Amino acid sequence: MSSAPHGGLPDVDARTPPVLVLPGPGPLARDEVAGWCAAVGELVAGGGVVVCDVGAVRAPGLGAVEVLARLQLAARRGGGRIRLRAPAPGLLSLLDLVGLRLQVEGQAEEGEPALAVEEAVETGDTAL
Repeated sequence: MSSAPHGGLPDVDARTPPVLVLPGPGPLARDEVAGWCAAVGELVAGGGVVVCDVGAVRAPGLGAVEVLARLQLAARRGGGRIRLRAPAPGLLSLLDLVGLRLQVEGQAEEGEPALAVEEAVETGDTAL
């Protein structure tokens, strides 16, 4: 008994975004950042998402902010966006301070209600 071959990779979930892991506390070379930006641009082509694991960045500075800004710009140019995984509170504060709004894993996307939140309905409300 045989079955017809099916397209695509059998063990890959199409809804799982690729993950880019940023290295630890040391500064990044410009050529590394340029390579990552090119990779992000390719991965998000057509509106995808790339998850940036920033868990190793424990003492954030403006260098980390610059890298994330460049990655977000590359993603936007490709029609997608980046999402942060495991950001330190200091990094989130610094991003907020400079006005760089990035989505964080586990948070509701802008314009979407948070999970497990239901609207209350009063018994006297009229139906629309």
